[in-house]
Amino acid sequence: MPGKPVIDQQVRTYMQDRLRHSQRAAAARAGFSERTARRIEADPQLPSQRQAERGRTVPDPLAAVWEPVLLPILENDPAVQAVTLLRHLQVTDPDGFPDDRIRRTLERRVRDWRALHGPERDIIFRQVPEPGRMALSDFTDAGELAVTIAGQPLAHRLYHFVLAYSSWEHVAVVLGGESFTALAENLQNALWALGGVPREHRTDSLSAAYRNLDRVAAEDVTRRYEAFCTHYGMAASRNNPGEAHENGAVEAHNRHLKAALDQALILRGSRDFASLPDWRRFIDQLVARRNRRRETVLRVEMAALKSLPSRRTTDFTELVARVTRTGGFLVHGIFYSAPSRLIGQRLRVHVYDDRIEAWLGSTQVLSHPRLRARQDGRRAHCIDYRHVIHALRRKPQALAASVYRDGLFPRSEYAAAWIALSEALPQREACWRMVDLLWLAHDEVCEAALAGLITAELAAGHLPDAATLKGRLAPRQRDLPADVPVALTALATFDALLEAQA
Repeated sequence: MPGKPVIDQQVRTYMQDRLRHSQRAAAARAGFSERTARRIEADPQLPSQRQAERGRTVPDPLAAVWEPVLLPILENDPAVQAVTLLRHLQVTDPDGFPDDRIRRTLERRVRDWRALHGPERDIIFRQVPEPGRMALSDFTDAGELAVTIAGQPLAHRLYHFVLAYSSWEHVAVVLGGESFTALAENLQNALWALGGVPREHRTDSLSAAYRNLDRVAAEDVTRRYEAFCTHYGMAASRNNPGEAHENGAVEAHNRHLKAALDQALILRGSRDFASLPDWRRFIDQLVARRNRRRETVLRVEMAALKSLPSRRTTDFTELVARVTRTGGFLVHGIFYSAPSRLIGQRLRVHVYDDRIEAWLGSTQVLSHPRLRARQDGRRAHCIDYRHVIHALRRKPQALAASVYRDGLFPRSEYAAAWIALSEALPQREACWRMVDLLWLAHDEVCEAALAGLITAELAAGHLPDAATLKGRLAPRQRDLPADVPVALTALATFDALLEAQA
C-alpha cells in the first residue's frame, strides 16, 4: 500500500487536473477511482495533514508487568514460550490474571518482541544441485503404511537412496535398524543398479547405527564406512545432528515415496502380501515407474558420474562362531542350526540385514534368514530340520522337551500335527510318528505336498501317519535315463591345435 507522501502527490495531481478536466478524467489521470475523487473534493486536506489515527481504546492489560516482570525473563532466555509467561503470572499474581483471556495478547507481544529484539535466526541456504556431485541416503519408518505379510504386521524401515540432481532413487526393505550393514549393503546395491558413482555421499548423523555400540565398536563402524566410501571413490559427508533440512533432498523424497506407496496400496485394494519378496517386488515396480519419468535428466547426470570399481566390497559384518555339540552356533544371541558334520568347526559368519551366511574356509556351508532378539528376553532359535533330522531319528524322544522344538517344524501344518499327536497319543509314540513325518518330508523332498496331506488328515479327524501318507505321495523320479548320448571330440582336433601352436 503506498505511503502518505505518495498519496499526497496523487491528490495534488488530481486537484491541478481538475481545473481543466472532468472529475472522472482527473481521477483517472491521478490513478484512483471517481468515488475517491468525490471524497477528496469533500475534504481537500492532504492525507499527511489529517489527524493521526487514534490509539488504544482500552487499557493495556500487560502494562504493569511487561517491563518489570516479563521482559527480564525474555531477555534472559528468548526461547521461553508465551504460555509459560502466562502461567508464571497466574502463579505470582492469581488475582490480576485469573484466566487465559490475555493469552493471545501476550503471544502477539512476545512475537513482536522477538522480531524486533530477539536473537538472529538460522537461514536455510537453498543449493543448486550439480550433476554427478551428490547422492543422499536415509532410513524412514514404514509403519504408517500398515503392510502385513500373510496377515502378520511387518515392522520394517525403507532404505532410500536419491541423486540430488536427477532425483533418481533406489528403495529397499530393511528389517532391522539403521545399522552399518543395512547401509553398506543397500548403498552398494543402489550404486550397481545405477551403474555409476557420485563424487559425494551424504547421510544423516547415523546416530542409530552407534546407539548400542561402545567406543571401540563405534570407531570400527566409522573406519569401515570410510573404507567403503574410499573403495568407490566417494567423499563421505554427514549433516549436523538435528539439522534434517541439510538432508532435505532425501527427506522430502521420503514423504513423497511413502505417499506414492500409500496411494498404490489403495489402488491395489489390500495391504497384505503373501510373502516378503512380494512386497519388495511391489516397491521395486513402483520405484521403476517413478524413475522412468526422470530418464531425460538422468542421462545428463550419468555423463557426470564416475565409473564403478571392478568389484564390490564388503557390505556385511563378519564374526567367527564355533558349532557346538547342540548342533548350532550363536550370532548376536540367536541360535542358528548347522549340519552335524560341522560340529567343532569354526565358521566365518557374514551378517547381513536380512540373512546370515556361514563359510568354512572359502566354501559357503549354510544360509539362514536373520532373526532379531525377542522382546520377552527368551532366546530365539532359527532351525532347519534337515540339519538335525538324522540325529533326531536316532533319538526321537528328544523332540518332546527340545528347547527349539517349536522352531523345528518347517510349516504350520507340521506344528498342528504335533499338537494333535501329543494330545491323542502317549509321548513316546507321538515323538516316533512326528519324527517319521519329518524324515519323510526330508527323504522324499516333499515338504509342501506332505503338508497338504497332513492338513487333509487332520480335517478328516485322523492322526497323520508317515507310512500311510507315503503311499499317497506322487512317485519320485529316481531312475536315470538308460542311454545318455555323449559326443566325443575327434582326436584330430587336438593335433590341429598342436600344429597351430607350433
